[in-house]
Amino acid sequence: MTHQAHSYHMVDPSPWPLAGAIAALLMTSGLAIWFHFNSATIMNLGLMLMLLTTMQWWRDIIREATYQGHHTKPVQKGLRYGMILFITSEIFFFIGFFWAFYHSSLAPTPELGGCWPPNGINPLDPFEVPLLNTAVLLASGVTVTWAHHAIMLGHRKEAGQALMLTIALGLYFTALQAMEYLDAPFTIADSAYGTTFFVATGFHGLHVIIGTTFLIVCLLRQISFHFTTHHHFGFEAAAWYWHFVDVVWLFLYISIYWWGS
Repeated sequence: MTHQAHSYHMVDPSPWPLAGAIAALLMTSGLAIWFHFNSATIMNLGLMLMLLTTMQWWRDIIREATYQGHHTKPVQKGLRYGMILFITSEIFFFIGFFWAFYHSSLAPTPELGGCWPPNGINPLDPFEVPLLNTAVLLASGVTVTWAHHAIMLGHRKEAGQALMLTIALGLYFTALQAMEYLDAPFTIADSAYGTTFFVATGFHGLHVIIGTTFLIVCLLRQISFHFTTHHHFGFEAAAWYWHFVDVVWLFLYISIYWWGS
């Protein structure tokens, strides 16, 4: 094809989907081997391959968006639809955890003592660290919106400051949650309460770590002059994801920490 007569991006053949699939296989099978045989070698190999694949795949997409100019308006529209569908799938992912929690808490079985929280479980105080974490995430939602408006107005310094503040709040949230887990008076093995608590909040914590990484990449791109006032979907996707993480936390806090305790 010597001349492209359309504005769509025909993606070149890439090794990264195959590498990502192999990494996912190694991570999941390695995790099972670690659980049963206490050997983490395959899991660590999969994790390293996944990190390398992610870095190089993102590098290629950034090149397409900035230097090669492949991300035209129709392509950006497709990327937006893709991000919306991805976040929708994540919503249903968390609906499963909320379903499990409410199924157990609204009709506790005799094995749970017929009450919620189950007998022997001392839940965390919702007005201590969980409330602070709620304030931290809500504040980060404000700062990421500030960063978005600064980028749209061309205020590079402000955008960088707001992004750094958002990243700091994300790291602070993760540190607080790690401290909460270490001090929790119950474990993931303590009845349906422990299982639903740690699986739901743990997966949310993982999403916060992923979102923080996403924002760090956006900060590096902002420093490298990758974003313009009208062409910055990489940041918009990160902001959408971060707001999704905020909203899920509000439901987690109200349901599991406050009502469920």
